[in-house]
Amino acid sequence: MQRTFVVGCPRSGTTIVQALLARHPAIYTLPETAFFEQLHGDLAWRWGDAGVQPRRRRWRQALGLTRRDMRQTFAALQLQLAGSRPSLPAVYHWHTLSRRFLQLLDHSAIAAGRVMWLEKTPNHLLYIPEIEALAPDARFVHVVRRGMDVLASLADVYLRFENDDAFGGGTVHWARRWNRAMDIHAQHVGRPHHHFIFLEDLVRQPDTEWARLCAFLELPPEAPLESASHQSIANLKDEPWKVSAIEGQVRETDRKVDSLFGPKLQRWLLGRLASYDELRAQCHAIRTLPASRSRKAYGMQVAGVG
Repeated sequence: MQRTFVVGCPRSGTTIVQALLARHPAIYTLPETAFFEQLHGDLAWRWGDAGVQPRRRRWRQALGLTRRDMRQTFAALQLQLAGSRPSLPAVYHWHTLSRRFLQLLDHSAIAAGRVMWLEKTPNHLLYIPEIEALAPDARFVHVVRRGMDVLASLADVYLRFENDDAFGGGTVHWARRWNRAMDIHAQHVGRPHHHFIFLEDLVRQPDTEWARLCAFLELPPEAPLESASHQSIANLKDEPWKVSAIEGQVRETDRKVDSLFGPKLQRWLLGRLASYDELRAQCHAIRTLPASRSRKAYGMQVAGVG
């Protein structure tokens, strides 16, 4: 079973990439699980939010035993996907639960007649080391969007839905988080099992980017795609902001920067945001390396994967 995670800063285009891949007949996917985010915690600390320290662990957690609410969350997920609750002891190690999570998705994909599953939780970008330690063969699709556009999209969705848990904190807060995401992305450029999609490239050159993505995932790019994703991507009652992305149709989006941010804030952001163009250029440069040099330098299996 091929296991794939789609990660990135929220509002970068991860849902549209997931929905696009969900149209492929070989891929099984499901709504965001936030499994590793909930299992390991410390989300705000991992983002580097100001003044946040890692939480103190109770003795059970120090021994690696999972919290009751995490076990209940997993039981609900298994009931949703497999139609039954897990037959597990009342207390068990986080490593055991993680393995059960992977096995649950493996079995769900097999039952759906698919050879690959894809899990998309943007915040799992912060938990890549834990995921790789558990599943060394897992693949990661990093979705990257221009910082100013991400921040404008975050501000817009907050104004429309006022969801503090998902999008609260303000523009300066999210500018720091976007910089943190860029730092993590940069650490994985050129690594095996890591592929980068820049949203503007996907919009402007969909066929080229689709071929690259299929090559990375070892999927036949000529396989007929469904006209729209019919798999469950999101619960629109809880996540109404995803309504335009769940069908998996790539299209140009309205640019909201000028309507939401004044000149002074735009100048501040230009001076504070990490360089998107530098990361994009670095990934594009790797694609142009000769096949032999690319494999030698970066351990890649497919020339052109960035």
